[in-house]
Amino acid sequence: MEEESLNEQSVNETTISETKPSKKQQIIQALKFTGFSISAGVIQLVSFGALCDWTRLLPWWPAYLISIILSVIWNFTFNRKFTFKAANNIPLAMTLVLVYYCAFIPVSVFGGDAIAAQLPANLGILVTFIMMVINFITEFFWDKFIVFNSAVTDKILNLFKKR
Repeated sequence: MEEESLNEQSVNETTISETKPSKKQQIIQALKFTGFSISAGVIQLVSFGALCDWTRLLPWWPAYLISIILSVIWNFTFNRKFTFKAANNIPLAMTLVLVYYCAFIPVSVFGGDAIAAQLPANLGILVTFIMMVINFITEFFWDKFIVFNSAVTDKILNLFKKR
């Protein structure tokens, strides 16, 4: 009986520590996210520059769209594995990232295109950089509190299991 109580207590402590990382763990997580986001940003800037500013193959918005898709794939893969160490349902996590980008991409494409149209042609990369900063901030919170939060994803999965 006492052993069951100790096991239950250790399970509760484990659950608490999983749901509330220490301040140091949170800082490390933010630094990892920042590092991977910077690497994804390099992919986005280089691919955007190659498609729009340097070669003029595409106008701002298609080049931006292609470059952000490339960076999202990179960023999701590494942040899932190394930053959030999420072994939760990968298709669900990818779907939740898709939901975020279904909202973010239209706003950033149309808003960025409107801003880029007001600037000289060679400043499209500046608009891309501004959109990247907005994306970085909003995606960190979306990933941390929605996509890689097992409490949230478990609730979503349970909704589908009940049906």
